[in-house]
Amino acid sequence: MPKKAKDARVNIPKVWANFLDELDASLVQPVEIHCLGGFVIAFGYGLARPTSDVDYVKILPADQSMTLLQLAGKDSALHHKYGLYLQQVGVATPPEDYESRLRRLFPGRFKNLRLMGLDPYDLALSKLERNTPIDRDDVKYLCRTIPLDPNVLRTRYETELRPNLFSIA
Repeated sequence: MPKKAKDARVNIPKVWANFLDELDASLVQPVEIHCLGGFVIAFGYGLARPTSDVDYVKILPADQSMTLLQLAGKDSALHHKYGLYLQQVGVATPPEDYESRLRRLFPGRFKNLRLMGLDPYDLALSKLERNTPIDRDDVKYLCRTIPLDPNVLRTRYETELRPNLFSIA
């Protein structure tokens, strides 16, 4: 069984805590953000590497996307204040059923902000499309620390991801 996302309430750096607390206080209703990338690797699975953004693939309810980007996106007041921001990813395709496996980050910390991280298999697979050296290092880290079962990874790739990847033929 893979390790569960950590309750990083105690370990969250002050700048991140202040940024997320201020974002949460600005929200007038519950908002769920489906997060991936370095933010999830760092705060969900313990990789000590700096990141300055929260990459996400979806915001629910969808009509809150613009509000969130105005509050905490690139060039927002929160971005200028803390140097951190929310960013919808351009190159990342998570497996089809990723939503059923999301893990709550920082449970119980926020009133309206629900940060949901991809499980380790979905996170590793979401890095295939971009495939930068940092992405490869992140996947190596997950393989070493979880550890990932190659059969689960292969099955999810073949049934949930490969049919949705763009290929050049």
